[in-house]
Amino acid sequence: MALTIGVDIGGTKVAAGVVDEDGTIVAQLRRPTPSTDPEAVEHTIAQVVKELRKDHDVVAVGIGAAGFIDADRSTVLFAPNLAWRDEPLRDEVAKLVGLPVVVENDANAAAWGEHRFGAGQGATDLICVTVGTGIGGGIVMNGQLYRGRWGIGAEFGHIRVFPNGRRCGCGQDGCWEQYCSGRALLREAREIADVRRDYGARLLELGNGTPEGITPPEVTTAAQEGDPAALEAFSRVGGWLGQGLADLAAMLDPALFVVGGGVADAGELLLAPARETFARRLTGTTHRPHAEIRHAQLGNSAGMVGAADLARLG
Repeated sequence: MALTIGVDIGGTKVAAGVVDEDGTIVAQLRRPTPSTDPEAVEHTIAQVVKELRKDHDVVAVGIGAAGFIDADRSTVLFAPNLAWRDEPLRDEVAKLVGLPVVVENDANAAAWGEHRFGAGQGATDLICVTVGTGIGGGIVMNGQLYRGRWGIGAEFGHIRVFPNGRRCGCGQDGCWEQYCSGRALLREAREIADVRRDYGARLLELGNGTPEGITPPEVTTAAQEGDPAALEAFSRVGGWLGQGLADLAAMLDPALFVVGGGVADAGELLLAPARETFARRLTGTTHRPHAEIRHAQLGNSAGMVGAADLARLG
């Protein structure tokens, strides 16, 4: 059975694993990301690959990176949280590890992982949306990963949903991820707790008495307890998620949406209001089939598993 290594590179960690043909991770490692030094990141990747190869016969390496990847899956054109600008990542890592290397956007890799081995198995057309600090996306059409002409499609988080709205790190304003993300959830919860202190009393208690002390896990904890203020925050963010999915359905008409990422780990707290809004906002909603909205199955491993499988496919 051919083994490949999948490497998932984020702003804070490099996670790598040996993955078999069934999508099972048989060994894995993590290292901090030296995010300000492109060469140091490449050497960190090479180190984890070398360590994993000690006990496993590996044929290729797939890298999922948070950034714009060119059409040849070789160059990181731009990475907002890493110091990569037109970085020839594939060739640099291949020289260091002596194996074939494929580079893909991390959300695309996650979408492929869910399509092949997770919540999207059996669906030939799906859209994967990862709701974390921001929003990532990936599209599978006719059983193939759709990347766009230049390789940088499916950047759903930067669709502008509110002209002249909240500023975004991409340089624009009103982007979807400013209203539907971990940051958006935290902003909603803190605002509620600040403006309506009696209503937000449980959130303030968890935040040591101040809105600034509230963290995303505490919003989830309060919502799971049934706290109305925390549930309102999830309802608002879930509503924005459902609206965005309805817009994507109007454009691409998928059979399935797979929703992953750290915020989606809250499950129905997020997905229930998303489904409700999706059904209301979908164009021609009473005269068409509705795409199913499922929670992702692979969790934080989706990008690693997807990148490894893409490396196997070449």
